[in-house]
Amino acid sequence: MIDARIVLTTAGSSQEAEKIAGALVERRLAACVNIIPQIQSVYRWEGKVERATEWLLLIKTRAEAFERLRDVINELHSYEVPECIMLEISDGAEPYLRWIVENTA
Repeated sequence: MIDARIVLTTAGSSQEAEKIAGALVERRLAACVNIIPQIQSVYRWEGKVERATEWLLLIKTRAEAFERLRDVINELHSYEVPECIMLEISDGAEPYLRWIVENTA
């Protein structure tokens, strides 16, 4: 099985989402980043329940690139503790999964 993965992160603005997405694709740490605009997040931060409008990034990558990808997110992100979660892809269209690997090499 190809080691394709999806990484999730959120951003506080469309500009920040675009900056992170562009950097990841330009550095070949992601084959593609989908930006889903203006999701509503409810979370606990410093003992209080907070609400925010955020942009969700769906990042297509490989397991091998995750540490460097996480470092770039931490470098470019405005949040003190940015979300960065890697999900395993258990199955998918073989040509698409190969495309992910080819474009993150």
